[in-house]
Amino acid sequence: MKAPHILGAAAMAAAIACSGVPARSVEAQSAMPHPGDGSAAAVPAGDEGFTWGPAPAVFPAGATMAVLQGDPSVAGAPFTVRLRFPNGYVIPPHWHPTDENVTVIAGNFLVGMGDRYDASKFMPPLRAGAFITAPSRMNHFAMARGATEVQVHAIGPFAMTYANQADTPRPR
Repeated sequence: MKAPHILGAAAMAAAIACSGVPARSVEAQSAMPHPGDGSAAAVPAGDEGFTWGPAPAVFPAGATMAVLQGDPSVAGAPFTVRLRFPNGYVIPPHWHPTDENVTVIAGNFLVGMGDRYDASKFMPPLRAGAFITAPSRMNHFAMARGATEVQVHAIGPFAMTYANQADTPRPR
């Protein structure tokens, strides 16, 4: 089995260290603050309580991310992040080692299942308020129609393994 791309919460905008890591595996770390000390987390509506930054390089360039709760790099611990995608943004086929729970906050999020990106396999667009779970180890892909924001909550560590090596984002 290929090693997953690990999304840590320690150096979000930092360069990715790829030495000694298999071609399909890239570790991304973030520098985004998060309430990972076990205290209660409350985030007001809107952006006032969020710290946005570039999404880790495990995502194709162009997305931004905010960590709302927890630390995505901690195994067995819950976390919540928000991701923003520009119109037409594509996340190539990939899988996660744990279930991924996604709520659409704004825009239209299109999700398909399979190991090849195929727009004919998209489910109907998920609009604001929609929810979907991608089961662990199931290859899936997505696209944003219009500026789109989603909230992801899962059990860490958050990791992505791309189905096709050519889709693996390169360090930026």
